[in-house]
Amino acid sequence: MNQLKRETSPYLLQHADNPVAWYPWGAEALELAVQRDKPILLSIGYSACHWCHVMAHESFTDEATAALMNAHFINIKVDREERPDLDRVYQTAHHLLMQRNGGWPLTLFLTPGDLTPFFSGTYFPREARYGLPAFRDLLRQVADYYRNHREEIHEQNGRLQEALQDLAPAGGDAHLDAAPLDLAYQQLQQAFDGQYGGFGGAPKFPQPARLEYLLRYWHASVQRGHPNTHALHMARLTLTRMAAGGLRDHLGGGFCRYAVDATWTIPHFEKMLYDNALLLPLYTWLLATGETGRPGVDLEAAVADTFQWITQDMQAEQGAYYAALDADSEGEEGRFYLWDEEEVRDILSAGEYGVFAPAYGLDQAPNFEGRWHLQRVVGDAELADRTGLAPDEITRTLARARGKLRERRAQRVVPARDDKILTAWNALAIRAMAVAARHLDRPEYLAPATRALDFLRQHLWQDGRLLATWKDGHARHAACLDDYAFLLDALLEMLQVQWRDQDLALAVDLAECLLKHFRDEDKGGFFFTADDHERLLYRPKPFGDDALPSGNGIAARALGRLGHLLGEARYLDAAEDTLRSAWPSIVQLPGAHTTLLTALEEYLQAPQLVILRGEGETLEHWARHCRRPWAPQRLVFAIPSSASGLPASLSAYPCPPRGVTAHVCQGTSCTEAISDLEELQRQLAAENPTMRRT
Repeated sequence: MNQLKRETSPYLLQHADNPVAWYPWGAEALELAVQRDKPILLSIGYSACHWCHVMAHESFTDEATAALMNAHFINIKVDREERPDLDRVYQTAHHLLMQRNGGWPLTLFLTPGDLTPFFSGTYFPREARYGLPAFRDLLRQVADYYRNHREEIHEQNGRLQEALQDLAPAGGDAHLDAAPLDLAYQQLQQAFDGQYGGFGGAPKFPQPARLEYLLRYWHASVQRGHPNTHALHMARLTLTRMAAGGLRDHLGGGFCRYAVDATWTIPHFEKMLYDNALLLPLYTWLLATGETGRPGVDLEAAVADTFQWITQDMQAEQGAYYAALDADSEGEEGRFYLWDEEEVRDILSAGEYGVFAPAYGLDQAPNFEGRWHLQRVVGDAELADRTGLAPDEITRTLARARGKLRERRAQRVVPARDDKILTAWNALAIRAMAVAARHLDRPEYLAPATRALDFLRQHLWQDGRLLATWKDGHARHAACLDDYAFLLDALLEMLQVQWRDQDLALAVDLAECLLKHFRDEDKGGFFFTADDHERLLYRPKPFGDDALPSGNGIAARALGRLGHLLGEARYLDAAEDTLRSAWPSIVQLPGAHTTLLTALEEYLQAPQLVILRGEGETLEHWARHCRRPWAPQRLVFAIPSSASGLPASLSAYPCPPRGVTAHVCQGTSCTEAISDLEELQRQLAAENPTMRRT
């Protein structure tokens, strides 16, 4: 009997009517597998996953397939977004076992009791194709192998368990230096697509951690007096091409998860909160550098419509943000986003079509199964030259045309939305809006970030610990490293836009939880799961970036920053120990550890802290001036006189009776109080710290 009807995950509920006797991951299913001596068929996916839907339609709704599954296996379905711990453990195990990359859906067969996979794969078709066996044939073969080859399975499981335990070699007393910073740049340069931006070929992912690193690497080179313009070029070209290409939704805002080609033309149409939360700061920082070049696409509009998509399409009534939009609608991938010529001509006037068609590629051959997915192929200036219209008339015409198409599109069947709220992804969104509010001077971006933060504090911070998901009024699942680290990072960004005592208090609580429950006291770094978490196949300690930035990298950077702000040596020590623990991984492949490299930068050269004390608009006026130009290692905290309960390190900077005072700190040294804004600006302009690169 299918046991998923009581779940809250939209992905699990999609499978609640399958004839498969699905169980959620839990004691009931795990104990049943032992009692019946049946292997576990573990299927991991997520609601917006196209190939998950394909496999569900082909196999999990099929009575004959379900009968085989139910006869030979205990079947467990997992939402990888609800349980990133299980996904991380079993993706890694799959990679080691099969020597192939993972993905979704992930299909594994586990031995009962020790829960070790003895065979695994991703998508399997109903009939043999793509070089893959038919799923029903595979089920029979695996069931037979489990019955007749127990000894081989036992030996293989032992080898896999040993390999999992050996994944993270300790760095010990490694000497931390800047060598990986330059080597990472060289590796990114080698992988860079000089024509279309991005790294590697198809499929092509945004890889925001790498782009952030390139922007920071360029800025550091400027500070040293030897600007590396190619680092800036790599980030700028990638961001520009993505904003112009089909990865971006030019009508509704936001970006899809990845492109199926190397040119950013056709995306995999799912839209994830985390992708957009990671891309929004990148466009913000590029704009804040003032070094956008001549992009041919409106980058400010990319920021605005991404923010709009997050806050309008993905915001829950309570203020937090939903997880994702599906790739499919009406059973067809991308249907919601595609156009044919006749429909567009019917919606637009002849004059509008004459401008819109060349701008968005409708005068070229269809690019997706006989229809068009919009991408910006001709800029406003070239359109003005072609048509003889004034540039501002081009801009107005295109805006009017997009509005008409957006209205018509709204009448279509909208892709399904995964309406669970994830702590880690919401933390990324909060951080993104805080960054944009601060660096683009957009105070209207602050209120939705504050609402989401207050929701997390009220509903997902319980009894001094975080929970990972919320849906239908219920918070569930123990939070993992990413939840704590990303939220701590978001709080430090929020404190630089508006100082609230409760936000500093929560930041300290999160830092203490990281040290108490996640830190590896022996070898340094942070485990992905807490010390009191459910016991899994192994306890991962991930260092590299993937679709999300490294939790260890974010934790190290955020703890370092909080340690400098509060003068707390324990946080600084934990950040340093994380870098030492990760050092063998970093030096082996620096380009895959760029988030940790940003923490390394701030270890080698402590961030510059500007502590402002004062009140009202004058305090904010000073803060705005300190934020310009963009300086990624400058942290500006404007603390009003109303702040209470400040730790000793901050109460040492009292509010003046009138006006504003500033202290500029780096490491353990701080300036005397500065009470003149022009003097502060001169001091900040003169600061040109040379990184300690030995």
